[in-house]
Amino acid sequence: MNSRERVLAALQRKRPDRIPHCELGIDRALALQLMGWGPPTDQAASLESQPYTVEEAKALSTFLGLDNIYYVLRAPVLARKIAGQDGRLFYGEGLIRTEADVQLPDPHDDALYADAAAFAREKGDFSAWLVTRMGIFPVMLGMGTEAFSVALFEDRPLIETLLDRYVDWACALADRAVELGFDVFATTDDMAFKSTTFFSPKVFRELVLPRYHRLARHVKLPWVLHSDGNMLPFLDDLVNVGIAGFHPVEKGAMDIRQVKRQYGDRLCLLGNVDLNLLGLGTPEEVDAEVRGLIEDIGPAGYILTSGNSLAGYLKPECVIAKSEAVRKYGG
Repeated sequence: MNSRERVLAALQRKRPDRIPHCELGIDRALALQLMGWGPPTDQAASLESQPYTVEEAKALSTFLGLDNIYYVLRAPVLARKIAGQDGRLFYGEGLIRTEADVQLPDPHDDALYADAAAFAREKGDFSAWLVTRMGIFPVMLGMGTEAFSVALFEDRPLIETLLDRYVDWACALADRAVELGFDVFATTDDMAFKSTTFFSPKVFRELVLPRYHRLARHVKLPWVLHSDGNMLPFLDDLVNVGIAGFHPVEKGAMDIRQVKRQYGDRLCLLGNVDLNLLGLGTPEEVDAEVRGLIEDIGPAGYILTSGNSLAGYLKPECVIAKSEAVRKYGG
C-alpha cells in the first residue's frame, strides 16, 4: 500500500499493511529544529501565518515517516492574537460585537483555492488533508467565551446567524475539496474541556448538531473531526453525522481504549501520544507509549498521531522517537 491507500483503509476501519502515522499540525518552530532549515523564527511565525509549501510538507512528512501532508484553509477567527513561546499564537479578546463585524472571504472565489489546488496537485503518494473548521469554535472565540455564554440565553438568533455564516463557508469549501484533489476533509472545532463539554448536550443538539448535519451533505471525502477534551457526551451524535475519524481522543480527558471498545466498529480513532510525554519525557517512554497504543488500538481503524499536534515546545528527540516507534511496531 502507498500512504494514501493506507490512510483510506484505516478510515474505512479496515486493516492496512501497517499502522498509518499522521499529524494535523506541525509548528514551524519545531520543523526548523528537525529539518535544519535555518535559525529559529520569532514568536509570530506560527503555523497559520507561515504555511508550508508542498515541497516543505513532503520533506517534513518523509523525515517523520508520516503518511499525510496537510493544507490549512480556514475562515478567519475574529479575535486578537497573543504571541506565546515557540512560535505559537493564542487567541485573546474576541472582536465580534454584532452581525456586521463578521466579513468572511468569498468562498466561491476561485482565487481562494489556487494555492490549495497547487498543493494537492503535487501530493505524490501522500494522503492530502484539507484542514478547516465547521464554525462553532471561531464563533465562540470571536464573541469571547463570556459573551457567547450570555448570548446563548439572551440573543440566540445572533449566535445562529454567525454560526450559519461560518457553516455556509465550510459547506462551500467542502464542495470544492474533491475537485481540488484532497483525500481527507478535517475540521478542527474544540468543544470541550478535559472534564466535560463547553456547553450542554441540549445546546449542542439544538444549535450545533443540525449544522453538522448540513455540512455532512456537502462532505464527499472521509471526514476527520478534531476536538480536544472530553467529547463523550457528543460522540454518539457525531458518529451519526457520518464522520469517519475522531481526533485526538485526548489523554487525561478520554480513555482511548474504552472509546475503541465502544466505538471501534463505527469510527476510526486518531491519537493520542501524550504531548506532555513528547515535551517532558524520554525517547524510551515515548517508545513504550507508541507500542502500547499500536498493540491496544490497532491494527484496524486506527491512525497514530500526537495527542493534538506537534507543537514547538516538544523535544525533537521525543518526536523522532515517536516516528521510529511507529516504524518498529506499526507493521
